[in-house]
Amino acid sequence: MRAHEPDREGRVESGGTAVHWEEHGGGDRAVLFLPAWQLFDSRLWKMQVPYFARHFRTLTFDPPGHGRSDRPASGYGHDRMVDHARAVLDAAGVERASVVGLSRGTWTGALLAARHPERVERLVLTSVALDDDQARTGSAFSEPQARYEEWGKFNAHYWRERYPEFVEFFVSKIFTEPHSTKAREDGIAWGIETTPEILIATIREGKFDMSAAELLARVRTPTLIVHGVDDAVRPVRLAEAAHAALPGSALVRLEGSGHCPQVRDPVRYNLAVREFLESPARGRRTWRRAAARAPRVLFVSSPIGLGHSLRDVAIARELRALRPEIEIHWLAQDPVTRVLEARGERVHPASRFLAGESAHVESEAGEHDLHVFQAWRNMDEILLANFMVLHDLLEAEPYDLVVGDEAWEIDHFLHENPELKRSAFAWITDFVGWLPIDPRPGGREALLAADYNAEMIEQVARFPRVRDRALFVGDRDDVVDRSFGPGLPGIREWTSAHYDFPGYVLPFDPAEFADREALRARLGFRPDERVVLAAVGGTAVGRHLLDKVIAAGPEIRRRSPETRLIVVTGPRIDPAAFPATPGVELRAFVPDLYAHLAGCDLAIVQGGLSTCMELTATKRPFLYFPLRNHFEQNVHVPHRLARYGAGVRMDYAEADPETLAHAVAEGLKHPVLYRDVDTDGARRAADLIAPLLGARR
Repeated sequence: MRAHEPDREGRVESGGTAVHWEEHGGGDRAVLFLPAWQLFDSRLWKMQVPYFARHFRTLTFDPPGHGRSDRPASGYGHDRMVDHARAVLDAAGVERASVVGLSRGTWTGALLAARHPERVERLVLTSVALDDDQARTGSAFSEPQARYEEWGKFNAHYWRERYPEFVEFFVSKIFTEPHSTKAREDGIAWGIETTPEILIATIREGKFDMSAAELLARVRTPTLIVHGVDDAVRPVRLAEAAHAALPGSALVRLEGSGHCPQVRDPVRYNLAVREFLESPARGRRTWRRAAARAPRVLFVSSPIGLGHSLRDVAIARELRALRPEIEIHWLAQDPVTRVLEARGERVHPASRFLAGESAHVESEAGEHDLHVFQAWRNMDEILLANFMVLHDLLEAEPYDLVVGDEAWEIDHFLHENPELKRSAFAWITDFVGWLPIDPRPGGREALLAADYNAEMIEQVARFPRVRDRALFVGDRDDVVDRSFGPGLPGIREWTSAHYDFPGYVLPFDPAEFADREALRARLGFRPDERVVLAAVGGTAVGRHLLDKVIAAGPEIRRRSPETRLIVVTGPRIDPAAFPATPGVELRAFVPDLYAHLAGCDLAIVQGGLSTCMELTATKRPFLYFPLRNHFEQNVHVPHRLARYGAGVRMDYAEADPETLAHAVAEGLKHPVLYRDVDTDGARRAADLIAPLLGARR
């Protein structure tokens, strides 16, 4: 799922070739992101489009030979690409735009600015490829070689014979930065979507009748040059030469970056480019002396499950008790906003810019199946887009503290860009460690999970100042006693050294529900009925489990006629999507679901931690069905529930109406003997976070 869908798109004829283009956002000023080489389409700019669309009218197009543009046998010279760029501007009705080029696209950008300066407001040249080196276009490219090693693979015969191997090689040279597994996967997947013949045509037709120096001498447009110092495809000296040839240009050298900094270092790249495009000013601002305002706290809660927001509201309540003068705002998206609004919390208006994480997760899910690790990896452009929303908010408004509850984008990109940290940062999570569902030693998933864990460990060691406080929601023994991966420390050992443990954070006090008769009367549950309640949380992933529960409804009631079956569909599933079934009640979003869970006689839920722990705290029997391929629900949550002796784990694949009805009947028979759950976790968490606000005024 994309972080930003196009507001407008189309195909324009340019020299007999149909070129697919997209427009995102709006406004008076436009920016055109040019294609690079035909190895990739406009997805190469996926980390830029959502951010720039909030500030500019943002245009992209697929180069002929890739994506949704035509794939002619010829017509891949630089002049033709300039014609395509002009055609896209004309089709979009844009007279003048800033132009951003990358690698081979820097030729297009420079040519466009030199020949049509009236169309180019500002020019950005990234990973400059403006040179006169013919080594890759001469006989070494055209003739077969005895051996194809390293850059010897840049050869037409090699491409025809072993194209996938070339793509893998070339992408490895693009992304030389450590922990670039996702970027490399994307690059390889995009690269094999075109053909070796198209790439061969780009090389044969890519020769130019003037030198790079002659071209640059004709450019009069204000220009920014961005180049990675560790670029293994085009050396940084090309950027330095372009800078010298363009009087008044600005050069940004990115230490440690490779050939595609807009992918691997998107935060720094986006900010540098936006600052250049908007200079010299971004409008009026008002500054207020910090000592003259109340301390301000910004909570950011993961929308993947509503438990994060509920426990954060509890922590916020305790923070207000400790520091009544503070202001608390929330950067949140649906369905978290429904929880917050129901409790009178203030949702910041910038929340409307957030890209939908819940919708993305749902798009990755199958039938009771969510490979959450891969879903998170595939959410990279959404996470980056949402971090940029936070960055702009913190740049525009002062906050003394940001609390991120499994707001992975904040933690990751602050560690990637520690110089952007503007306030104290408290990090909260209820699990540590990405774990592979396929744990085979040396398996692809095991290697990927270990690489992500290693990156996190390295970040925390290198920049301990990013997390001013790290809280694990639970106790030390709630952390799984496993390894982060080969050669890495144990998860429990490392977490114990880097986290505080406030205990579990409940959004309520179980003592409030001690009088179950009164609670049931308030909820409309009769004394003579046994209420079985099924709920699947804040996403639509649980739809299939609810289907099974509803199908089992008649059998459940046949075995226990006094049973009342209530199915809570949650905020993202329409109750009308289910068939009317005798004896089954359907309810939509319930803001105080934990009260209903406390009042029921048995619950049927997924394997989410928050719901399971709320049932554990109120000593309610429950059946839980972990989603297939969800490492947290299959490893971290069962480990914790086992410590409390809580819940009965069920297998979704084996659950038919008879087995489900039998499990319900058995669950209603047996007494509950769970361990007590902490009731002061929210207060203890607030006690740990409050000092980050400094002394009272």
